[in-house]
Amino acid sequence: MFRGLFTFILDANKSLPLAYKNHKTIGIRVPDHPIPQLIVEKLGHPIASTSIKDDDEIIEYSTDPELIAEKYDHLVDIVIDSGYGDNVASTIVDLTGRACGYKTGKGNI
Repeated sequence: MFRGLFTFILDANKSLPLAYKNHKTIGIRVPDHPIPQLIVEKLGHPIASTSIKDDDEIIEYSTDPELIAEKYDHLVDIVIDSGYGDNVASTIVDLTGRACGYKTGKGNI
């Protein structure tokens, strides 16, 4: 229902992995892509990932799998090429109560 449309900002807590130890908030988004959905299904638990911010002035986020592999292959265990990704941000909904509601993206509120 909400796959890919929204990122929900929630308060972080001590049950998160150590990589998030000093984070006060965490963003949760269910992807609208079959590969991460299958990985999560097979693992039986969520995975952590990030968008790849691009230094390019026109393209905000990298979605070209060849360029991503070329730039980050030495930093990760695996790069899965499933074609170009969508370059439209999800709508961010802050549920912490500390910030102003949302930032418009893919999902309509």
